[in-house]
Amino acid sequence: MMKILIIEDEIPARKKLRRLIEELDSPVEIVAETATVQASIDFLRTNQPDLIFSDIELLDGNAFEIYGQVPVKCPIIFTTAYDQFWMDAFEGNGIDYLLKPFNKDRFLKAWHKFKMLKSAASSEQAMITNLTKLIRENFPGQSWKKRFAINTRQGIYFIETENILFFEANEGMVVAYDHKGKEHLLSEATLKQIEEQLDPSVFFRINRSELIHKPYIEKIERYNKNTLAIKLIGYESYLKTSQSQTATFRDWIEK
Repeated sequence: MMKILIIEDEIPARKKLRRLIEELDSPVEIVAETATVQASIDFLRTNQPDLIFSDIELLDGNAFEIYGQVPVKCPIIFTTAYDQFWMDAFEGNGIDYLLKPFNKDRFLKAWHKFKMLKSAASSEQAMITNLTKLIRENFPGQSWKKRFAINTRQGIYFIETENILFFEANEGMVVAYDHKGKEHLLSEATLKQIEEQLDPSVFFRINRSELIHKPYIEKIERYNKNTLAIKLIGYESYLKTSQSQTATFRDWIEK
């Protein structure tokens, strides 16, 4: 049974969501309906649903305050009449953004996206577990990528992995920043491709677009309730953890 939480302060919108959810052809249960930031925090402190439908502007504040105070592991489908929050919505666990007034077709599109991601996550986790076991059994001396080839018009040169501060994905490109502040455009198309080639004990993906190198972490500061700001040696700007990665990052940095 899929457990769903509705966070919505407008009664008509809440009724509409409830009706659309009850019409789904999947076994679902609406475990709670909350209308305020505080009520949502109180519920999530002792409960973990499988999916949240969340409005953003609530009676007593902004819904992002909720996700900054309590750890939420499940996906969130945001429902709002305002379009200026979409970037913030996808920073954490947001998987879709329903702009009010939305129709049933748009609702179902978001629902099917959730089911697809849930199925893919389960399959991927099983595959990773089996692959990790296979590697440990057959290749105990796992070798991680030590250098990256950089293609230019003048030819190919190499950058050593040990000299990279962090990787950044931006608009379909991945850039490596070295210890001298120079940028290198990589041939890999996604950050995930990079991540799979690196030692997870020294490289960590702090958000959707940045993968950092532990030896170059100079200091860590609190940015807000559930986000950290990270200063790397030789790089002026601070990098920030996403809300969903902060707790895992805290564990990783101490190992």
